[in-house]
Amino acid sequence: MAELHDVMAYLIQNYPATHELSNARLTKMVYLADWRQAISQGKQITPIQWYFDNFGPFVRDVETTAAFRDDLFSVDLGSNMYGQPKKSFSLRDPSYRPTLSASEKAALDHIIEVTKRLYWNDFIKLVYSTHPIASSERYSYLDLVKKASEYGGRDKIVA
Repeated sequence: MAELHDVMAYLIQNYPATHELSNARLTKMVYLADWRQAISQGKQITPIQWYFDNFGPFVRDVETTAAFRDDLFSVDLGSNMYGQPKKSFSLRDPSYRPTLSASEKAALDHIIEVTKRLYWNDFIKLVYSTHPIASSERYSYLDLVKKASEYGGRDKIVA
């Protein structure tokens, strides 16, 4: 299982529009990668215990990791297009090399490829269309490995 800071660093380094990587989007990209890995490998990439709240799969792990690893991440505060506060992250050291397996990188690369052209509304539709969200009650923890076994690997993000 990878360290969350390595997953975050990899996404920040490889996502073509880093200005779009708000805390919410980065968190949901980690969720999608965990879901992809659960389907293809029977395990998550990260140790995150995902929770389905009002805003889909959302946990504080990404922002907590960025704050804790201030040697690696810079926290950037700004506003989104609606004037609401927006927190995003950048790498302090662009030459940092995350420690990830080939299958973890493949899952992350797939998520980058699938989401890089999606504006926020379409991105959120994708997240909400995943089996763990579509088949679970709000305010519950998501067992992605169990959900992947249930679903049989036919999720949209696998295509």
